[in-house]
Amino acid sequence: MAEISGSSNGHHAVSLNIKDDSTAVTNAESADCISVPFIQKLIAEVVGTYFLIFAGGASVVVNLSKNGVITFPGISITWGLVVMVMVYSVGHISGAHFNPAVTIAFAITKRFPWKQVPAYVVAQVLGSTLASGTLRLIFNGTQDHFSGTLPSDSYLQTFVVEFIITFYLMFVVSGVATDNRAIGELAGLAVGATVLLNVMFAGPITGASMNPARSLGPALVSKQFKGLWIYMVAPILGAISGALVYNTIRFTDKPLREITKSASFLKGQGRSASP
Repeated sequence: MAEISGSSNGHHAVSLNIKDDSTAVTNAESADCISVPFIQKLIAEVVGTYFLIFAGGASVVVNLSKNGVITFPGISITWGLVVMVMVYSVGHISGAHFNPAVTIAFAITKRFPWKQVPAYVVAQVLGSTLASGTLRLIFNGTQDHFSGTLPSDSYLQTFVVEFIITFYLMFVVSGVATDNRAIGELAGLAVGATVLLNVMFAGPITGASMNPARSLGPALVSKQFKGLWIYMVAPILGAISGALVYNTIRFTDKPLREITKSASFLKGQGRSASP
């Protein structure tokens, strides 16, 4: 199982379980994640997804309600920041998926157990729906604006853009969350920055969902289902493709003991992320 997590030595690293053919190598951080009770992982996914959708959705609703006070770049920054802080907050507990597409992609690439996928997906959709419901209760009347995602043009354009940006996101996630040669401390920053970039250019086109739960929660609360199937299918296909493509460049001729060493920008100061 590969997860974005905090290391036992106090700074953020990446926990992973790398398989080299039939050999599985698990480091100390992965052992920490395995020891977390499953119910705690689910609670972390609900809470993490809730705050992700609440903050991002609130930026959209407030911007529409207050004559563009936040601005579109502000909305993009909000989405990127909330992803980053939640990854660093609960990544060491649940892996900080917050996204059914990410969970399914990890399962497809054998970095997450299939038996846990349904529970994770339900937790993520629950968190998104609760957040969307909270926004609906807070911002009502003239302030009641849809915080979900809708196609701005053709369904084909929306599908292709969602596929590409989710591919991009999952490619980055695979690099920083499943490969210990990456700098683990920057995992949350890298993922948050990718979300920010995607929202900046794809937001006006598709809403930049990249996440079936992100689109499904607001749709259920507001009963707006136009093009919803695109936001269910395209991100999942994009995430799976991104994970598989990264796997094709992951493998090297280096000895396995070298591949499983954690990279860290703190090594120059005499500190290492590796156990």
